[in-house]
Amino acid sequence: MKHRTFGRSGIKVSEVIFGAGAVGGILIHKDVATKREAIRRAIAGGINWIDTAAQYGNGKSEEALGWLLPEAGATPYLSTKFGLDVENLQGIPAQIEERLMASLARLKRSSVDVLQLHNRIGSKPGGRVMTVEQILGRNGVADGLERLREKGLIGHMGITAIGAAASVCEVIRSKRFDSAQVYYNLLNPSAGRSMPEAWTGQNLGGIIEACRANNVAVMAIRIFAAGVIATDERTGRESVLIADTSVAGDERKTKAVFDAIGTGHGTRAQIALRFVLANPDISCAVIGSAELHHIDEALQAAEMGPLSPDVLARLDALYESDFGRV
Repeated sequence: MKHRTFGRSGIKVSEVIFGAGAVGGILIHKDVATKREAIRRAIAGGINWIDTAAQYGNGKSEEALGWLLPEAGATPYLSTKFGLDVENLQGIPAQIEERLMASLARLKRSSVDVLQLHNRIGSKPGGRVMTVEQILGRNGVADGLERLREKGLIGHMGITAIGAAASVCEVIRSKRFDSAQVYYNLLNPSAGRSMPEAWTGQNLGGIIEACRANNVAVMAIRIFAAGVIATDERTGRESVLIADTSVAGDERKTKAVFDAIGTGHGTRAQIALRFVLANPDISCAVIGSAELHHIDEALQAAEMGPLSPDVLARLDALYESDFGRV
């Protein structure tokens, strides 16, 4: 397993990290023996970071890690997330601390390495969206996280870089956050490059550039597009995370990708992961697993290394036609 530097923190993080989320759901939906084996395989394979959230399984993911990691004698880096009710934002720092303490109780830990805002970021508040002012302003999210860091309850501060790209970039450029979870996959790599006019999807342009300029770690998420890229099997957990995107649309684009490049470069999931690893600005790729063999596939893909320039060029050609649409 190769390692990359996690932004300004100086941490050496494995290129592939274990996502304990609900879409893959192996720590939420599987039996105890499978959960144990998932952690064992990940750690044995060189993965040194696990990413979870209070929202995943309504706390079940954190609870599982609370007994799985001590039982395994494993001490990987650990990141979790909190969400805030935008309709009730009085006392943001106190709300964040309350949510963190609940997470720490489930995780059976005294601190986490990174605590991340799970809300979306935009220009207008509402739903799960928070504004730049609510995040960076006095007694906002950044202030609250800094107080927790001063108390030794967290090591670093992060955001989920989902929402309006311009607002997300403004938060990143503030230099107040150490990491960003960035939507990035072979169907929508717009966070890390300019896209041609014909391409369709939410344009997240500028986010990875802002992270690079401000030494903010990039944690690539949804690298399998909620599983659509990896397999034609559907679990019912294929939630869409960004605008101008649908499962049906991603299925069309995925078919065009593999019709064009074939499967001679690994399994579909391995090709998706190898695409992400081809971007040196990404600190780590967060993989979600539904089955044990998914972990094995990811570890093998890491050994195979990034996709070749020839395959990446074929993908570039697909973006020019919106995957054969025009």
